[in-house]
Amino acid sequence: MTPVAPMMSHRRAVATMVLATLLWSIAGVVTRHLDSAASFEVTFWRSAANALAMVVLLAWQMGPRALWRSLHQGGAVLWWSGLGWGVMYTAFMVALTLTTVANVLITEALSPLLTALIARFVLRQQLPLRTWVAIAMASGGIAWMHASHVAGGDLRHLLGTGLALLVPLCSALVWVLMQVNARRATERQQDLSAAVLIGAVLSAAVSLPLAWPLQASAHDMQLLSLLGVVQLAIPCVMAVAAGRVLKAPEASLLGQLEIVFGVAWTWLGTAEAPTPAVLGGGLLVLGALTANEGLALWRSRATAARG
Repeated sequence: MTPVAPMMSHRRAVATMVLATLLWSIAGVVTRHLDSAASFEVTFWRSAANALAMVVLLAWQMGPRALWRSLHQGGAVLWWSGLGWGVMYTAFMVALTLTTVANVLITEALSPLLTALIARFVLRQQLPLRTWVAIAMASGGIAWMHASHVAGGDLRHLLGTGLALLVPLCSALVWVLMQVNARRATERQQDLSAAVLIGAVLSAAVSLPLAWPLQASAHDMQLLSLLGVVQLAIPCVMAVAAGRVLKAPEASLLGQLEIVFGVAWTWLGTAEAPTPAVLGGGLLVLGALTANEGLALWRSRATAARG
């Protein structure tokens, strides 16, 4: 097995996840400035750039031989994680071309609830009351925001929403698999950073036949390359590192900051202004996240003071 890096502190893991969500959140606003690339071509170029960046990043971080060994000897957890990342990459970008940025991001916010439920039954993981309350508050905010987008019943919009639903489902799978890996004996733990590379390659391979003939302009390719490196490769590696420390529902809940950041970027950078329901629900989600992390930090400090 490929050795894993030493774990970071809980506070640093939280900060790492927040930064990762900030980088993830630029996808919507950047996509709205593309010239001619269609849905599957958008996915292909973004995933291809991500794959190339991951090869360079992981080869530098782990060494070429260790990277190859990780891929060659990786077990079910690594490859199921890679499949989860691949579905997320593909479904997210195609959904963005079919419906609004806010709708896609709001649908993603189901991830903490799905993660908590899967972790509860698969890992037998007991969750503190504050996390369940935060999930309930966040879910209420999601429902508030989502209702205003579903009412129209447009087929293209509904298809986009359906594809977007695959993102939180696969996100929950990935977070729980990280916890499965972290619970193994040290000598059996796998560095799951390679799963991000596997997902990028799978997404690019699936998207290419559907994207052909390629028609993206040089401007589009520059923006999509930016997304592949800055919006995917770097923050996904950060999220994997943070996921070794944070509980799966906590990491997934922090990841929902992408909704607030993403809607804000799109509001500032495009004509897609959020409705009052989106703003109100987004504030409720942000409040739930802030309360959960604030209570966790207070409890950690109190425990340390008593010890």
